[in-house]
Amino acid sequence: MSKSGDKMERLQKIIANSGYTSRRKAEELIQAGKVKVNGQIVREMGIKVSLKDIIDVDGYIIKNEEKEYYLLNKPRGIITSTQDELGRKTVTDLIATTKRIYPVGRLDYDTTGVLLLTNDGELTNLLTHPKNEIEKTYIAKVKGLVGKKQVGLLEKGVVVDGVKTSKAKVRVKKYDKKTDTSLVELMIHEGKNHQVKKMFEAIGYTVLKLRRDQFCFLRVDDLKSGDYRKLSPKEIKKLYFEATKNDN
Repeated sequence: MSKSGDKMERLQKIIANSGYTSRRKAEELIQAGKVKVNGQIVREMGIKVSLKDIIDVDGYIIKNEEKEYYLLNKPRGIITSTQDELGRKTVTDLIATTKRIYPVGRLDYDTTGVLLLTNDGELTNLLTHPKNEIEKTYIAKVKGLVGKKQVGLLEKGVVVDGVKTSKAKVRVKKYDKKTDTSLVELMIHEGKNHQVKKMFEAIGYTVLKLRRDQFCFLRVDDLKSGDYRKLSPKEIKKLYFEATKNDN
């Protein structure tokens, strides 16, 4: 498998960097005996291979594909996944490409706004790893008046699923007396399942609508719901910079 002069990397890293799946999932597939290198099943986790080797992951041949990067204004009622067992429309259905792209992180079925999709597994891992603290800004419409006390609780962190969330930046943008609803801007760097909704639930509020307004520096102000565009080389470079700037 190792060949002089070829760039050698750990098998699970090459699988993840291809965009096929996360590194953790790649390790699970290796342990399950679903990965072959040059026709042989490999279960050894630390083995190093190159892209000149034939890497077969559960019937899919890993290729060194040209990377693509898309910014989508996700509509309501779309699944943030590559496929859905119930046959519902997914975010990848909205992108016209032959590449095997994946969403970077998740947005709930009824959550709208900024979503990045790519087949660059390395960038995906960097942007979603908690240690890199990539900021995401959400606009939540909640029932009731959110006062200074509640803002303070969110800023300090609340307990969600038995774990206290990290500090957040919070600002009440508007309160509508007629509908008794508040529009709240919440900036966090975590990305736990249903986190924003659960954070508001923890202080006694129900989220009626939720939009991700910004991911890192990316916004979708120029895109209608369901529309997308390719990222520029400058934006891609900046994403890599933002995701690695805290490295020593």
